[in-house]
Amino acid sequence: MTPPEPSTTPLPPHPQAAPPLEADDDDQLHTQVAADRDATRQARQQMVGQRPGTLMVREDAVKPRLFLISYDNDFFAEQEYQVYDELLAYFRQHPEQKHWLDVRGYDDLALMQRLQEDFRIHPLQMEDVLGDYQRAKVEETEDGLFLVSRMTEFTRLLDIDDDQLSIFTGPNYVLTFQDDYEDCLDAVRLRLRTGRSNIRRRPPLYLAYALTDVVLDHYYPTMAAIGDYLETLEERIFQGRPDRRVLNRILHIKKDIVRFRRLVYPEREKIGELLRMPEEDVPEEIKVFFKDCYDHAIQALDLAESYRETVSSLVELYMSDQANRANEVMKVLTIISSIFIPLSFVVGLYGMNFQREGPDGRINYLNMPELYSPWGYPVLLLILTLIVIGQLTYFYRKGWLTNR
Repeated sequence: MTPPEPSTTPLPPHPQAAPPLEADDDDQLHTQVAADRDATRQARQQMVGQRPGTLMVREDAVKPRLFLISYDNDFFAEQEYQVYDELLAYFRQHPEQKHWLDVRGYDDLALMQRLQEDFRIHPLQMEDVLGDYQRAKVEETEDGLFLVSRMTEFTRLLDIDDDQLSIFTGPNYVLTFQDDYEDCLDAVRLRLRTGRSNIRRRPPLYLAYALTDVVLDHYYPTMAAIGDYLETLEERIFQGRPDRRVLNRILHIKKDIVRFRRLVYPEREKIGELLRMPEEDVPEEIKVFFKDCYDHAIQALDLAESYRETVSSLVELYMSDQANRANEVMKVLTIISSIFIPLSFVVGLYGMNFQREGPDGRINYLNMPELYSPWGYPVLLLILTLIVIGQLTYFYRKGWLTNR
């Protein structure tokens, strides 16, 4: 039978980590955060009280696209199918080949039910697939393994966008589910197309490892984007331009780092469980590669811990900068008050209403003799000026007028 021609439908490119949010987009940030919370709350509320194994599709799900990559040592074919029956027919007619069935989008409950029946997926596992907010885990199935991973990306809205990747393995296939058309798996597809990869020569479980490894590798651009943004916030604080928005973004990025840690920690536990599985489930030759994934997960966790400490330091730095700015303001106000205290004393002294000439016409020589002096006012101004100059000279020598 002639293999299907590769699909000419272009795949949407996976976006790189977007630059951090700038200047006046805080309203958009708060709107997006509120929308994400509402979507998560609605998704969870839909499952409350349902019978276990009930399949439900979210309202914002996209129409599914079906991709099939068939390969072995000397053969490769890639195609997007519009009709599921055609894909299934080719899959069943070529059991000697290895297949990667990639389902992107969930908005077809009948199709999801057929996939569940044709690939003997347990209803609870299919419920986890469509729920799309499962933590990373691994379970045994009738034909192989069921793995869940979380693909991440740091968006322009200072948020970690994570999507679920569900992987089912079988004797000659790997079946993946994801809720969006875009992903971070193009590197694996390219390795399959070139033919210079071990994926085409090893069992399908190795493809599951390769997908897991790419997901883990993609954590590093996410953490790099977070690290770059933390450096931007730190520079803004050191430049003396922090405001309330800077603190809000520091606290928001802190929540993202905590969330990222919650994504990576189950990934590490999942891989550790894979390494503890018996030889018949995960051969030793595949465990060697999963050990490398385990190291990547530990490194990602170390980065998350490091960035969490950095965020805490940024909060302390921001509060210290605000305290220093307040101290500078109080310092200026104190200096101004110190200058005007003696001036106010002198002016207040001469503002007292003690009359030099009494009601009977007698002169009280002890009451303000300077009032009738022709040079009294200029001399008083000169004295006030000398007081100010003397105070400023004293403050300068003490370093109070500088940053010493």
